[in-house]
Amino acid sequence: MKRRVVVTGLGAVTPIGNNVEEFWKSVKEGKVGIGEITKFDATDYKAKVAAEVKDFVAKEHMDFKSAKRMDTFSQYAVAAAKEAVEDSGISISEEDPYRGAVIVGSGVGSLQEMEKSHIKLLEKGPGKVNPLLVPMMISNMAAGNVSIQTGFKGKCTNVVSACASGTHCIGDAFRAIQYGDADFALAGGAEASICPIGVAGFAALTALSTATDPLKASRPFDQDRDGFVIGEGAGIVVLEELEHAKKRNAKIYGEVVGYGATADAYHITSPAEDGGGAAKAMEYAMEDGGISPEEVDYINAHGTSTPVNDLFETRAIKLAFKDAAKDVVINSTKSMIGHLLGAAGGVEFITCIKTIQDGFIHQTMGSEVPEEELDLNYAIGAPVLKDVTYAMSNSLGFGGHNATLLVKKYEEN
Repeated sequence: MKRRVVVTGLGAVTPIGNNVEEFWKSVKEGKVGIGEITKFDATDYKAKVAAEVKDFVAKEHMDFKSAKRMDTFSQYAVAAAKEAVEDSGISISEEDPYRGAVIVGSGVGSLQEMEKSHIKLLEKGPGKVNPLLVPMMISNMAAGNVSIQTGFKGKCTNVVSACASGTHCIGDAFRAIQYGDADFALAGGAEASICPIGVAGFAALTALSTATDPLKASRPFDQDRDGFVIGEGAGIVVLEELEHAKKRNAKIYGEVVGYGATADAYHITSPAEDGGGAAKAMEYAMEDGGISPEEVDYINAHGTSTPVNDLFETRAIKLAFKDAAKDVVINSTKSMIGHLLGAAGGVEFITCIKTIQDGFIHQTMGSEVPEEELDLNYAIGAPVLKDVTYAMSNSLGFGGHNATLLVKKYEEN
């Protein structure tokens, strides 16, 4: 018997708010967190804008010594995880810590630390390389640091699947609780790759928008979209076995009911042109949840604002939903916060939870006129107010990774 899994805690660090309350308030106000790059001089770079986290102070979330031993992506993860734990009301001192999992991913890890240490190596020799280079750089340290800071001692893993990392992490935590490997878990993603090598690398792929107007740079599904805007942050949730949550009278935000994961086996950066892989992930999630396409009210799309992603994801939705595709409301949170890479799925899952709570589907900001084949309801021009029972979140990663989560408004039976 698969156990029921509910969401009891939320935590986020984003370009439009450094906690869930600030983030969601900004979402409802239609705030766009994109601006001129300030983390380095981007004069000679093709991409001029990014979605940076603002006013984040690590020592407000952890002690100074711990913060110094973490790169930014780990600091974001710890801050979001601590918020989620506090929100959930779980006290690890009253729990078996080995029943608490940590499954937190990062698509990249620390490009900054690698970049800085490489410069030191070339300029000053190997003896000057930061002795903490490796533990600050490797992507599993988001999960490792979250475990250390929260005391969760159960299954601790790090899914690395590029921009699908956060969604895969939540999916894996869902499965771990369903089948008894854990009773509760911290799950999601964290990323901080706005640095010279990160921006130059994605720009060399022609993946980044070259727009200079922050309000027109990330415009998913628009006919004039020209690439994604790199963002940073973290989105982490507490998932919990239903009976465990009920025993401690936890507030329940929603129930995770479906998870689908597939591979395109097609191309290193482009999704499959027919959308087949992403469609199958959505179909698996709906099958897992025991529902039909007609029952899905809302899809938080991967919606990167790249020419190929938005077209091929639209084809995937049409393939998976068939006639019901025209009725489901779709949006892209990346229109407000840019693309958080491995953290995107975590923040977008939180968006789904808040959407179910409030019946508020945010507008896809910056988008005005979709291209001809993009003829679905992308919430362009205004938010959509409607009761949402089932929400779906899609993430697609370089390498052909597809992941879909299905979350439902919580009902006792």
